[in-house]
Amino acid sequence: MSEEKSLNFLEEIIEQHLAEGKYPHIVTRFPPEPNGYLHMGHASSICLNFGLTKKYPGYTNLRFDDTNPVTEDTEYVESIKNDIKWLGFEWKNELYASDYFDSLYKYAVTLIEKGLAYVDDSSSEEIAAQKGTPTQPGYRNQYAERSVAENLALFAAMKAGEFPDGAKVLRAKIDMASPNMLMRDPILYRIKHAHHHRTGDTWCIYPMYDFAHGQSDSIEEITHSICTMEFVPHRELYDWFIAQLGIYPSKQYEFARRNLTYTVMSKRKLLQLVNEQHVAGWDDPRMPTISGLRRRGYTPESIREFCDRIGIAKRENLVDVGLLEFCVREHLNKIALRRMVVFDPLKVVITNYPEAQVELLQGEDNPEDPNTTYRDIPFSRELYIEQEDFMESPPKKYFRLAPGQMVRLKHAYIIQCDEVVKDANGKIIEVRCSYLPNSKSGNDTSGVHVKGTLHWVSVAQAIPAEVRLYDRLFTVEDLDEAEGDFKQYINPNSLEVVGAAFAEPALASSTADQRYQFLRKGYFVIDPDSTTEKMVFNRTVTLKDTWAKEQKK
Repeated sequence: MSEEKSLNFLEEIIEQHLAEGKYPHIVTRFPPEPNGYLHMGHASSICLNFGLTKKYPGYTNLRFDDTNPVTEDTEYVESIKNDIKWLGFEWKNELYASDYFDSLYKYAVTLIEKGLAYVDDSSSEEIAAQKGTPTQPGYRNQYAERSVAENLALFAAMKAGEFPDGAKVLRAKIDMASPNMLMRDPILYRIKHAHHHRTGDTWCIYPMYDFAHGQSDSIEEITHSICTMEFVPHRELYDWFIAQLGIYPSKQYEFARRNLTYTVMSKRKLLQLVNEQHVAGWDDPRMPTISGLRRRGYTPESIREFCDRIGIAKRENLVDVGLLEFCVREHLNKIALRRMVVFDPLKVVITNYPEAQVELLQGEDNPEDPNTTYRDIPFSRELYIEQEDFMESPPKKYFRLAPGQMVRLKHAYIIQCDEVVKDANGKIIEVRCSYLPNSKSGNDTSGVHVKGTLHWVSVAQAIPAEVRLYDRLFTVEDLDEAEGDFKQYINPNSLEVVGAAFAEPALASSTADQRYQFLRKGYFVIDPDSTTEKMVFNRTVTLKDTWAKEQKK
């Protein structure tokens, strides 16, 4: 019997809380800012927050942290919702921090009335200087001495739009000598005359993240507010606001980020890649965005499995992207339909096969599936194989096609190379072979045993295809440790386009949700750029090449 998986530290906390009756059920939330597309770091958080409320009684809210109108957009809202659904999760309530702007404003007024907040006319540079340093306490300016009445009047005037951007801010009045720099009279509200994607021009003052986040959690009665480790210093402020306002005591818990090798997980850097056209967009299959991985052919099951395998902890670490590739390869092996596609065609003419004959052979769709279905594969006198599957002067242990050498064609017959045809420049343009009629796969009575099996397509029935071979976007494992501009490490070979591939006709009916294993090539999915004239496929992940291994010996 396999061992039961041990609980992570958050599950231990939740089980204790439920056992003690602290909560009748748990409530978590996933709170993205709609200022970009979600990436693999968000996938871990999604799987964690939604996974906990699948395991334990409760539910998860989707709450958009839309407190910065300058960077946010409805396009991002829709992409985030699509990504979460695609990953296989459903939220109970779709909410927005902007839903609470009236409540947050009233909370700010309450703090002013309690003498715990004041309007400050200082510039951002002056405020930064007044905060001191981690080893030196800060100091308050003259604006901190304003009366409650004056602060209430000024804050109302800020809301009414009477001041330009940057003229004033509202600050909490806490402790300018606190060892936690975030407690040194943090800014609660700033003036931004900017159009908001939901509230339009109703507001020209917007709450800071630290003021909006905990109170939004409290309004929704979130029991376990789960953040990444960089928010540890924010927890003291989170608790202070809730305590001073006397509202529902949501609690913050932190877990460590999981960074991936050969990858950047910063929205700012990903936006740079998009804006500077190093990639084709947020959904470029080389991007670590969920939409990019989806376009590349990753499955939600493989991403959930990856997130489960890496788990959660309190220490950050760098996860090998090879584990993510392993997870998708494992899943695709079970579900992908097998198909034959020739990337670099070499013509084979089977001289003893009838010229006009087309034979329909049977190929199983997935040998891993006990209930596999079968497809028709047309076989004829003229075929394409890969250029690399033929050598005129082969080395030892070369089991592919060569003069006088035999190979099996997958699902078909054994053939032998009899003649090589070259053009005027000496380039091989065709190989002529003979086949053994009694060597048909599944009914082979030839008694001939060969070591090599090749994939192929029939020339007359082959459909043209473009194949995009994606590799890792960066050339260094740990970009956080790399010196200089991260863009200098972009892999110039991260995309190779095979423009003139040929596919077996069964691929003509490809759909966006179907995954394929191109025999001996890797796993692929159809790309949205596909047309009826030319199909386009993206490589999700490679297969291991036994010949490449042999070459290294």
